[in-house]
Parts: sequence; structure tokens; C-alpha cells
Amino acid sequence: MRVFHPFSLSLLPLLPFAASSPYQNAFNATTLTQSRTLIDALSEDPDYTSLLKLLQLAQLVPTINKLNGSTLFAPTNEAIDRYSESHSLWSDTLTDLEFAYSARDNVQQKLRQELLYHFLNYSVPLLPGDFKLQVHRTLHFPLKTLDSPSRDPPPNPPWLPVPDGTLGGEPQRLRVASFDGNVMVGTDAFGKGGASVVKGQVDGGNGMLFGIDDVLRVPPDLAIVATQHPSLSYFNSIMTSDIASLLNSTSELTLFLPVDSAWDVLPDIERKYLESKFATDDILQILNMHAVITEGVHWSESFEPALNLTTVSGSTLEIVVSPESQKTHISSAELMEPDVYASNGVLHTVSSLLIPTGSFSITPEKYLLTLNCTSFVSMLHSVDLTHLINNTESQFTILAPTDDVVELFGASDDLFSEEGSEELKRLLSYHFLPGKWTPKKLKDGMLVETALVEVGLNEGRQVVDIEISGGDDKHKKDKSISIRFGGASVMGEVYDVDNTLIYLISRPLMPPSDVLTAALPSLELSSFLAAVFSTSLADRLKEKSRTTFLIPENDGFKRLGMLVSAHLLSASSKSDLESVILHHVLDDVEYAKAFQNGSQRSYATLEGTDVHVNRVGNGTVTVTASGGWAGMNSVVSTRNLLTKTGVVHELSDVLLPRSFNLTIGKLVKAARGTTMSSMLIRAGMEWILNGTAPQEGSHWADAGMDGAGWTLLCPTDEAFKGYNLTKLYEDPERLQSIVEQHLIPMSKPLVPSLSLLDSFQINKPLLLDDSATYTTLRSRESAYGDIVFRQSGADEKGGSGYLVGIKNARGTEGRNDWARVLSWGRTTTSGGIGGVIQIDAILMPYRPKWWLEYGAPIGVGAVGILLIGLFFLGVRAVWRRDTSEATYEPVGGFNNEDDEDS
Repeated sequence: MRVFHPFSLSLLPLLPFAASSPYQNAFNATTLTQSRTLIDALSEDPDYTSLLKLLQLAQLVPTINKLNGSTLFAPTNEAIDRYSESHSLWSDTLTDLEFAYSARDNVQQKLRQELLYHFLNYSVPLLPGDFKLQVHRTLHFPLKTLDSPSRDPPPNPPWLPVPDGTLGGEPQRLRVASFDGNVMVGTDAFGKGGASVVKGQVDGGNGMLFGIDDVLRVPPDLAIVATQHPSLSYFNSIMTSDIASLLNSTSELTLFLPVDSAWDVLPDIERKYLESKFATDDILQILNMHAVITEGVHWSESFEPALNLTTVSGSTLEIVVSPESQKTHISSAELMEPDVYASNGVLHTVSSLLIPTGSFSITPEKYLLTLNCTSFVSMLHSVDLTHLINNTESQFTILAPTDDVVELFGASDDLFSEEGSEELKRLLSYHFLPGKWTPKKLKDGMLVETALVEVGLNEGRQVVDIEISGGDDKHKKDKSISIRFGGASVMGEVYDVDNTLIYLISRPLMPPSDVLTAALPSLELSSFLAAVFSTSLADRLKEKSRTTFLIPENDGFKRLGMLVSAHLLSASSKSDLESVILHHVLDDVEYAKAFQNGSQRSYATLEGTDVHVNRVGNGTVTVTASGGWAGMNSVVSTRNLLTKTGVVHELSDVLLPRSFNLTIGKLVKAARGTTMSSMLIRAGMEWILNGTAPQEGSHWADAGMDGAGWTLLCPTDEAFKGYNLTKLYEDPERLQSIVEQHLIPMSKPLVPSLSLLDSFQINKPLLLDDSATYTTLRSRESAYGDIVFRQSGADEKGGSGYLVGIKNARGTEGRNDWARVLSWGRTTTSGGIGGVIQIDAILMPYRPKWWLEYGAPIGVGAVGILLIGLFFLGVRAVWRRDTSEATYEPVGGFNNEDDEDS
């Protein structure tokens, strides 16, 4: 609230500063010595003993004796006793002489001033007749003493009053009225009130003496006068302490204050605003239009016949006295009661406000106060944001919480910071939208800029999201819509105040927090957030300005494969993890609209490479990383989760940058396969772990393996328990055969088929279909080198649902020729060919027993010989049967004739 105001600045120079006390100058009047004085008259009457005592204590006896031709309205003992009951100064002075003489004010200045108000510097021999009213000038010159009371002895008498003080050198006025045979002193402008003259006129020699039944009250300061006036109760209700102090400290002030009924012409909004604690400026402005401080105090005696006065605000008051109607008009108002006396001026009451047309406008602040948003307005004042509610030229939409909403949420959630704080200023700015956003302009899902300027947006404006529901169903009788700003519902109607719209909201709006805090409540994003907090990137990402976070859901990490996720989250892989995290942060703010309205576009990331965003025909938005595996696309869920530095969207999958070099060696480490890694190194195949080609001239290079990818079946370290590794390492041939049994050479044509798989399959280094068979390096030397996969249900032992074994191998109780598949991971080297499949057992090269290896051929041979023997035995038997059968001849045998004929 401002302490200094144009009104106060204009009045302060006119304050009279008392350079000397009233007793330091002689009274500038011709005086004559009298044999009899008013003091003698008072001494002769026992009804004035108390008054005489007070005059002596106030050292006024020499002053009275010095007067020539004066009038004293003397309160009787009874009047003084009654007055003393409620005025300690008089009672203490009368009852305790020690108090009177030891008081800090050695000349009893306050008492002197009150007593001088009972004196006129001239004689009034005749009292007014019935219904007559006279105004007289007393010897009371009100002062604003700036010095503290002094204990120094007073100078020499007579200490006559000086024409000086807060009335511009004029003495205070006093009215005397007479009606129905009664004479009243100290009445108001209508002859009412005052003290009755109860003791008739007495000639005191140097003045006239009248006895009255009450003490005359010295008019107080203007603020007190206004407070006590019965017609000014509304003005009193809106008068603040600052205004009261201003009224009391201004000298030579003439006030024209409207009576209570005059304020009814103001709109309810204006009245309610004036009644708030924020209306000091408006009240001062109104007061300036009714206050005159030029050319001294203007009592009504100066009004005739006409007078123009200039107010503090610069407006002109035209005062016209009409003899015919006996009425006085102050511009458009009628003078209701003139000359209510005050110590520093005079008060006149008028029938209406003296406000020029167009002096006031209905500001948003006034409207907010009428809507019960005083707490909201109060907080705006505390952070110097009043220009947002008092500017009638600029267009704004205000989202205002009512007092009960502020009380509810402020107490329960501690939303509001200390008044005047920067954090509170930030919160309140978020409730203002530049422009008039009518309900018709608002669309579901749109973002609207607020007045909150964010450092994290490079001094750009923060936005608030809009939610619209309802109103679109033709079959519903109630077609009203529900509007939410930042999740806060609009309550009731929308208020249109010239260039401003006001929505009352169900809860205060909290400005977006930093990106990690904003995403923390989303449980489906917890894996990514945990990954960020495990690195040194958290503080950097919180403060990095103008960023868009594409945060993958927890399932996205699962779809990487357990080994890839395990590698990224391991303590030794911080560099790889940081690269992956930074690849999810776009180096600019891209709200949902940018993705949804575009077709194809690339965006730079903080990791240094780009991601490619594509909107397909059905409206789905996908993003492709710079690295990873072919066909690896992530679906974007454009959430528009706002942050201090930008926005967050969700992804279905994790983005892998091309700088992320995921080798078989890293995957083996993630698979807890250090033993297998050692075996590869001892076998001279460390180049497989590094993802490089074999060294030129080596056995492997000569075998044409420099362009192949590899999938390694990697037994865990626990799988080697029970094996004598020392003995194994001493047998290079056996070691070589074991390694070769676990290595599957991969061809490039396999990669496109993997890219066609869904996101739950693309992370596999090879197809794991049921009965899928693959050759290993051992297949070149052994008929039992191939391996085959079988699908099985996931079991309680941690299996993934797959088994792998040596093809055609006979199962053994030692389970040397099959294992459970625990997890897998795919490399990013060599175009994403190959990877690691973690298994729970070693696939020992299969060698059948001798009876299994040679028994079958021997058996087949024996059976063959037996069958051949049986065949020849059968032939012989048939032959013998043919030769042993009987023959038949003609009777008599064969003769020669027959032979010849034949």
C-alpha cells in the first residue's frame, strides 16, 4: 500500500509549523485597565470556583485581565464536575495540585486551549432572539505543536493567544442559538445541541459573563469529526488509517463529504471494492475530488453569492447560494449541513458525490473482490502484480480461486509461499492468460500461454493445458461443457469485464515443476527416472532450458531384453547409460501439436545425434533412434506433461543412439558370464567379445569369419560350478570344442527378418521359434554340433519359456546337452547382428558311447548277413525241391520212331 499519495503531497506543504508557543507573543489588541474584571465576577459567584481554579492553573488570569471587551461562557461547578468524570485532564488537574504543577507541560497548553474556546474577544450584550443563530469567533487558535511539552518555566505574562495555527490564522468558530426562550451555546448548524445558558448575563467590567450547564467541547481533527457525524457512516466504513492520518495532519482543509445515501449511485462492484482493504487509491481519489486546501478554510459565510473552488484533484466546485429557495448547491449536489467545525478545517456535508463523469472504471480487481477473491487479490498486492488486475486497456483472462478455495488448499497442501516471495509471484502469474479466451475459443488439448515468464524457457511464457468435455452429445438434454485449466475445473459462469474474462476455478494452479519432479508421480516412467538419478545428469537436466523429454515407459526397458537393461543399469556402464538418456532429450520445446501436425522431421538431441519423428496415416506418431536395431520404432504418446523447462512425452520403447556400442563382451558381463568370457579369450576369440573382425592372418580370418556376426550361448558363472576349470583350461582342444558348441555364426540375411518382428521379439539376437535349428562352429566337425530350441512354459526357476539343446543328442541325467534360456540381449555392432543368450547350464559337446556309436552299424551288418543267408537257404531249398520230384514216360517207353518224328 502506498504511503505517499498526490493528495498527501499536496497538503503537506501547507501545514503551519508553530515556531513559537502561544504565550510568547503579545496579543495585538488595544487594551484598557479596568477596576473590575471577569476574574472578579467569577470570584463573587460560588458556582464558578472550579472554573476559577482551572484558569489559575492554566495561567490565564493575566490573559483575562488584559482583555478589554470580551465574552466568557463559563461552565458551572456542576458542569465541570460532570465533564471531569470522563476527561482525566480536568479531573486530575482539579484534584491533584501536585500533578498540575509537576506536569511536563508547564503552561498546561492543552487545558489553556480548551478554556480559551469559552472566550470571545468581544462582548455580546444581547443574545439571539428565537430561531436566530449567530456564529462567533473564539480565542481558540488550534495548533499542531511539533515540539514536546517543556518543563522550562514560562516567560512573562500575559501569554495572549496568537492569530496562527491550523485554521490559517483564523480562530475557531462557536455558534449561539436562541429558541423557545432557551439560549444554547456550541450548537450545530441547525441550532441543535450545545450547552444551555443557565445563569444570566453578568457584566464583568472587561467582558460579559454567561453561566452554562456544560463544558464546550473543542472541535477535534477532521477525521474524528467525520467519524462522529451520523450522516457519514459509509465514509467512515471505508476510511483507512492512512486516510484518517492524512485528514488529521492537513491544515486549512475544507471537506465536502457526501452523506450515506449519496454512495448508492455507485455500482455494487465499486462499493464492494471501496469496502475492501485494497481501495486506498480509489478512496483517496474520491477524497481529492471533495477536498479544498487553497486560500484558507472556506466556511459557509464565504459562499455568498457564488464561489468557485478548486479541489486537490483539479476539478472545480461551483458553489451557488439561492436566496429564493434558501438552498446552497455545490456543483450538482445540495449542501446538507454546513460548517461542521474541526481543529484543522471545516466539514460540509453534501447530498451527492462530486465526481466528474468517467472518473472511475470497473477494474478486474474490483470485480474479483465482489466475487469473493480477496485472498487472491491480497497475494497479488504482496508481489506487485496489481498491474494485471488494474489495467483496463490490456486483454487478460484471469483464473481466480475464491477465498474458500485458497483457505482449503492453502492450509491442507501448503501451496502458497510466504507473501511477497518470488515463488508466490511465479504461482500467481500462472493464473493469468494474455488475451480474452472465451469458452468458444478453447479446444480440448490445446495449450495457452500464461503471464508466467520462465527462465527455463529462455524467458518464454509458460503454458497451461486445456481440457474440454461434454456439450457435444446431441441426445443429451444438458449440453453444458466442462472446462479445466491445468486440471482445475471452472466453477459457475464466466464473467466478462470489458477487456478481461474471469473464470472461478476449483483449486489454485501450480506452475510446472522441474522435469524429474513433474514425471515422478507417473509410476510407468519410474525406470527411466531411476536411471537418471543413478547418473550425474539429474541436476543438469533439471536446469537445462527449453527441452523436450521423450521418456520411455517401464515396459520399454523390458523390450530391450534383460541383458541390455542390466548392462545399462550396471554401475560400470554410466557412460553408455548417459548417452542413452541424453538421446531422449530434444534440444528444444516441442509440444504435441508439433508432432501431430507434422509428417516427417528430425530433431536434435542433447546426446549430439538426431531422432526421426514420423506420423503415419492413422495418426500414430513414431520416433526412430539414430542407432539400435533396424525396424526399432517407438510410439509417441503426446502427453504434454509440462515442466519448468519444456514438456514431457511418453514413449513405448527406449531409444538407442548410434554412439551406444553394445558388444557381446558387454552383454556377457551383464549375463554374469565372466567364466565364458575367459574361455573365449583363452580360445583366441576375444575379437568376438569386442565386436571386431579376427586379426589378419589368424586361423579365424583364414577360415573366412571376418564378416560374420555371432550369437553366443552364455552359461552363467553358476553353471560352471562342479567343473574343474583348471583342468579344462589345460586342455585347449576340449576348451575349443566347448566354445565352438556355444557360438552360432549369424548371416546378414537374418537381420531383415528380425526387423519384421514386433517390439517384444526384435530384441532377440535370433529367431526363437519352436524347433528352430542353428549350426554352431562345432557343426563343421561333428554331426552333433547343431543346436535346437524348444518352447516351454515359463517356470518358477526363472526360465524364459525356451529350452536349447544339442540336436539329436541323447539326454543324460547330467543335463550336459540342454539348458534353460534365462534371458537375451542383442548387440548393436555389425548392424545389430548377433548377441548373447543367457543359459543356466553348459552345453558340453556331445560324444555318444561306443555301443551307441558302433552298435548300430554292427547290428545292421549282422542283420544283413542273416537276411542274405536266409535268402540263399531259401533258394537252395526251392532248387532241391524241383530236382527231387517224380517223372512220367509212355507205356512201353520211348522208341526210335518217336525220336525220329521229334
